[in-house]
Amino acid sequence: MGKDISDLHHVGLVVRDMTAAIETYRRLGFTLPPPAYPTLPTAPGALPRPVGAANTHIYLRRNFVEIVTVVDDGQPIPGDAHLIPLDVPDDRLPGLLAAVRGTAANLAAFLDRFQGVHILVVDSADLDSAAARLDAAGAGHGGVHAVQRPIETADGTRMVPTRYLEINSDETDAPRGRLPEGRVGIAENTAVEGQQHPKHANGAVDLIGCLLCVPDDALPDVERRYETYLGRAARRDGSTRTFDLGDASVIVVAESALPDVLPGERPPALPAFVGYTVAVHDIAQTEHHLRTAGVSYRTPRPDEIVVPASEALGVAIIFRPIIG
Repeated sequence: MGKDISDLHHVGLVVRDMTAAIETYRRLGFTLPPPAYPTLPTAPGALPRPVGAANTHIYLRRNFVEIVTVVDDGQPIPGDAHLIPLDVPDDRLPGLLAAVRGTAANLAAFLDRFQGVHILVVDSADLDSAAARLDAAGAGHGGVHAVQRPIETADGTRMVPTRYLEINSDETDAPRGRLPEGRVGIAENTAVEGQQHPKHANGAVDLIGCLLCVPDDALPDVERRYETYLGRAARRDGSTRTFDLGDASVIVVAESALPDVLPGERPPALPAFVGYTVAVHDIAQTEHHLRTAGVSYRTPRPDEIVVPASEALGVAIIFRPIIG
């Protein structure tokens, strides 16, 4: 099996209100920079305006959690937002606008299902090999693309290049870059000299897990798909399938088994990414912060704290102590 996937790159939380989302996640103890809003003229010679999608990131040691929203006309923009001009020649403007609007349409379709995590991107040190492996397995994808993403340095926010691909559905009439559970992709995690890793009041260190819930009768097909995407077989435990990615994992669970895996949670739709796991330095510190902030949480197992989806905009957050 392939060895080109080694970690989680990020999960993406799609929200309706960026200002409210930032306030919520800061209350949960995460440090977030001001959101970035790309701007483009909608016609040659027009003034640039926010378009497409805006985002911010919870930066962790190896990866991050993205918070993203659709930029709609009339939507309030946070006062501290960074406006990011996209410089493009006039002859390429229509193509870029179409791509930006296509991304926004996908995000809007996700929000029509529910507010929560709809994006899972895994990390690869060799994206070209991963693309070739998917090609050999007959798994459709949109090809390798280069984009810019913001990172925080001691000198402020910098845009750095990154390469990624999006996996396409096997269904011929499905929109590109959209699977039943959302958007799934592979990206290269570019190391940047001087990158800052902010401290989080809840002690967060790394993103180490993502949990996908599926209908019971869909489990075999989803297991097959993710074996292809990730280039490895799953560990089986009853109605749960775990794909190990170094120190991280992607877990697929049948709906009937979700109460055992994530007590108290019910999926807003199926299939759905219902939770993600964050490693923390000190679980006692995490609990202290959540209690002080008045956040509801559960402790279903020793050394595990779960913030329910109702407190975290549609997705449960599982906190566990860092190992090693």
